[in-house]
Amino acid sequence: MSASPLSPPANRKHPPGGLWRRMASLLVVLLVAAGSVVLGTSSAHAGSHGVGYDEGLGFLGAYSTDIDGRQAYCIDLGADAPFGQTSGPQTVGSLDSLSRQQLAELNYVLDRWGQSGDPNITAAVALYVWSVADPGVYNSHGMSGDDYYVARAPFGVRGTILGNLAVMRQEASVNAVTDPSLTLGLSMSDQYAGTLTVAAHPASLQGTATLTDAVFAGGGSSRTVSAGQYGITGTPADGAPSYRIEASMSVAAAGYGAQVDLYTTPGAQRLIAAVAGSSTGLSATEQTPVIDLDFQPQIGTQVAARYVTEGEAFVDELAVTVTKGTWIRVGGQPVEVTATGTLYGPFDEQPAESDTPPVGTPIAGAEEVVLTRPGSYTSPGTITAPESGFYTWVWAIDKTAQGETGKYLTDSFTDRFGKVAETSVVPFQPRAVSEADQHLAVPGDALTDTITVSSSNGAWLKHDGAFIPVVLEGTAYQVPGTLPPARDGTVPAGAVPLGTVTVTATGPGVYTSPAVVAPQGGFVTWVWEVRKSTQPEWVRDYLATDWTDDYGIPVETTSVRWPITTTSLMREYNVHPGGRAFDTVTVTGFPANHGDFTGDGYWQADVDQLVHTIYGPFSTDAVLTDDLDLTDAPMLTSITTPARNGVYRLGYTDADQITPTEPGYYVLVTTFEGDDRVQPYQSSPADVLERFYVPPTPEVELPVTVITQATPAALVGEPFGDTALVQGSIPDGASLVFRAYGPQPADQTPMCEIAFYESAPIPVTRAGVYTSPTRSVDEPGNVYWIETLYDADGDVLVEGTCGAPGETTVVTEQPEGLTVTTMAVAEVTLGEPAHDTAKVTGTVPEGVTLVFEAYRQDDDTATCTPEELVFTSETVPVDGPGEYASDEVVFEQAGTYYWIETLHNRDGEVIHRGLCGAPNETTMVTPVVVPPDTPDLPPGLALTGGGDWMLPVGIGAGVFTLAGLLTLWCGRRLAIHRERTGYVREEDQDFQNLMDSMNR
Repeated sequence: MSASPLSPPANRKHPPGGLWRRMASLLVVLLVAAGSVVLGTSSAHAGSHGVGYDEGLGFLGAYSTDIDGRQAYCIDLGADAPFGQTSGPQTVGSLDSLSRQQLAELNYVLDRWGQSGDPNITAAVALYVWSVADPGVYNSHGMSGDDYYVARAPFGVRGTILGNLAVMRQEASVNAVTDPSLTLGLSMSDQYAGTLTVAAHPASLQGTATLTDAVFAGGGSSRTVSAGQYGITGTPADGAPSYRIEASMSVAAAGYGAQVDLYTTPGAQRLIAAVAGSSTGLSATEQTPVIDLDFQPQIGTQVAARYVTEGEAFVDELAVTVTKGTWIRVGGQPVEVTATGTLYGPFDEQPAESDTPPVGTPIAGAEEVVLTRPGSYTSPGTITAPESGFYTWVWAIDKTAQGETGKYLTDSFTDRFGKVAETSVVPFQPRAVSEADQHLAVPGDALTDTITVSSSNGAWLKHDGAFIPVVLEGTAYQVPGTLPPARDGTVPAGAVPLGTVTVTATGPGVYTSPAVVAPQGGFVTWVWEVRKSTQPEWVRDYLATDWTDDYGIPVETTSVRWPITTTSLMREYNVHPGGRAFDTVTVTGFPANHGDFTGDGYWQADVDQLVHTIYGPFSTDAVLTDDLDLTDAPMLTSITTPARNGVYRLGYTDADQITPTEPGYYVLVTTFEGDDRVQPYQSSPADVLERFYVPPTPEVELPVTVITQATPAALVGEPFGDTALVQGSIPDGASLVFRAYGPQPADQTPMCEIAFYESAPIPVTRAGVYTSPTRSVDEPGNVYWIETLYDADGDVLVEGTCGAPGETTVVTEQPEGLTVTTMAVAEVTLGEPAHDTAKVTGTVPEGVTLVFEAYRQDDDTATCTPEELVFTSETVPVDGPGEYASDEVVFEQAGTYYWIETLHNRDGEVIHRGLCGAPNETTMVTPVVVPPDTPDLPPGLALTGGGDWMLPVGIGAGVFTLAGLLTLWCGRRLAIHRERTGYVREEDQDFQNLMDSMNR
């Protein structure tokens, strides 16, 4: 590739990228034409850019060799581009100091992806080739070569290119081989049944195997196979005394082997591509030794029962006839002829009918019947069924074993082997051992289970050469409470089924279940069963009985980790140097018993620590965004509290005081490292309610700014609105107007021409949060908000833009499924009222009602039994999606109370019931206490930073308290949206330019 720098020098002006590319292409054409005139025709060809990116930072992608129409890739980063006379290709088995494995991996990647027409793929191939063929130069820029050279591609596709590069490295390391090979082997277990063994390197090679005088299990003399063993059945020609089975196979081996095609250009970088013609493939043949066959006469019988239960007796019914002459009598009595019946088995499928049993055929037992006349006889029934399988009778009369009677027999007589009428079946018992695929999950994840299926009483039976399919049903249960389940042979009454899935096992093996969506939080355990009644009718007789595994097996259980949330508020925004800051953090979402679980050997103990870290000082609050790297951020102090629900007041004691000494911006971030029951958590550094400011000098008049955040999402018919945080020195008579446009399709460019809603002017008298009236729409789409701040004369002070980040409400259709989320009042003081609220979404049937219950807890175990029930609400009719609140209740004692919501249909049946001890469903009733003394504070919250010089910025803590959670929500949503869309405010452009230059 060209040795162009990663980014152009500062202040250099370039024409648009497309114009540069057209000019470069024209220049190349002219140079090539001129060279042809001067030098004449040459057998070599000039290289040119192929599929890739050329954004002015250096080309990234494939070169077209113009020799054989293929794309090749440069391996000399420091050399000139190969636009001269390029010759090749030459297949090489060594290249510079690369190992044979590296050559094989290059050949693999170049063959699989090198000829792609997608620039995101060819760019990734180019990065891969450089990183292997020229690693010294590739990683010589003080940073990862991947990050350095991918900057040659447009910003929006870099993640895609690096993702493709990671896939290529992974697949090359696994699949590339230096010397591909293929061998075949044939082995026979009897005259007809055998195994074809395919050995391939790499094991992923596939090809067509063809059998002569044999077919694969299930039929067919040809089959596409890979490395492994395959059952085969011999098919000798009719009447043949012997036969051989021969196997042949060929596979394609493109992209394998330690070699590449090399293209060279004098004085320029070399190019490589996958070896042309490497797909000629491999082939192998094998044959068995000669297989001898035998033949005897036959006799027929009929089993008394087609299906025999394990442990029951096999009984055969004999029909004896005379085919030549009549039954001989001696001395007036019929001669006694002894018939011997041999029961062969077990087999996993109906054995093929033949004159004699194949060599090595298993025998379950033998019986004798004395015959004295033509007619019907019944076997003694002394052989009992030992295990699953097919068992077939063969009856014989041995002329030489009859003694004196033998001379009366024309010849010996033997029944044929494997007749269906003479075969009984002992059903098999399918069972499964399972393991949940997700040890830990979060609400909304897809939960799956991997089951290993086998037969517990012998062979898994086959029908027509294929395993008999068995339908297994797996039910994922929400475990009651918040602790791991106890193993039990039956499902507890309180376990809630989340969904039942089926897996059709087409034989013994390993299967992955369909997914069940993880619930709000808690433990989910799988229970699998096989029921004969749910199988196809033809399968049922082959199954022994129903089967089910235990409930609560640890490896069959997934912890859906609870999400926690925090809401918090600094008491002051302005703090003078050496003063103190105070914060109140409300934590919700932890299971009520979090911190008490000490682990059980499989599930780890709770992590009972929240960390509240104050970072700062920062010179500007513009850096306080969601993507702020906290690993090297300045830190003031750190405070720990228990990882439990509650309200934590930070900074009020000498042990946890927050005392900044340097001017600047500070922010408090709460983190939880996560454990087996609760997700990791970190509050946002962009949270404006968690900031305070230590001013260095008296402040001057501040510019007026407006930060807005619309309701990010709503359902059709639900209310939504816009919120604005107005800051700075507000002139007298200012007013704010909100306008809404749409709804518009999400894939169209935002247009804000005619507002479907315009609010009345809202007086703005001070810095603070201002909220629009809410609106709703009756169709889905994007609603775009624009806020306008006017002065007293009607002139615009600040106005938003159409489609600005954070100013879009995405309206979607109401969901079909009925879902319920709840939020109880987290904490009240004894004597204050509490209540629970349920948000119902989806399709609500007619006649649904809602009841709330509250249970008092006396210990750490979450129990909600009639003994703990202290409150039952009035029945609340649920006439559609929306929020429904319980009656207010004043609890008589301090302590912990768990809420449970229950939905009933019009017939009184329970269609939804909450979990005991679920997060957000706990109310803490605290006793009335005298508040502790707090440190003396300067008079007036707005003056906490110093003397009279703070008055111009004395918006005061009251304004920030008024902002409340709305400001937190606005700031966080705006930061997230700006990060995703790449929006940068004008006042932040200098900082962004600095960051861009650092990235270069």
